[in-house]
Amino acid sequence: MRTLTLSNGKTIEVECLSCALTSGEIEPDGGVVYETEHFHAHQDVAYPIRGLIILASKRHIKSFDELTEAEQQDYIQVLTKIRRAQRQVLGIEYVYYFYNEDTTHHFHTWMVPRYEWMYDFGHSVESVRPVLLHARRERNGKEDIQDVMKALHALKNELNS
Repeated sequence: MRTLTLSNGKTIEVECLSCALTSGEIEPDGGVVYETEHFHAHQDVAYPIRGLIILASKRHIKSFDELTEAEQQDYIQVLTKIRRAQRQVLGIEYVYYFYNEDTTHHFHTWMVPRYEWMYDFGHSVESVRPVLLHARRERNGKEDIQDVMKALHALKNELNS
């Protein structure tokens, strides 16, 4: 079991956070953004950044090459649909995508939007970790969380309409 602290300050113990989220054992703040047979999309539970979406496989795998053909097709369609909604509904111009295989979680992709305030930390991929930590420490007040939830609901409405 691992102990994790969520962006809302709540501490949880889970073996696999992605499994707990995709199975419904843990509900992320704001609920599920979008869901298909193979994938589950939700606002990142650790970092309160408007429009930061995690796209996780429902099946516990770790690598692209473990995706079935149906999962591969679903993945790119869902990723594209979410990205389109981020641009159209939230006005997000740029997104960094992260996927790594040396993780204790299972297969998931981070869709990290870039906002003007983030450029204070740099303009490259190296700036993302400091941005995430800053958001967790400094951008998690009541108004910040309300803004994240408002954006989340706007995405949910667009993606599920």
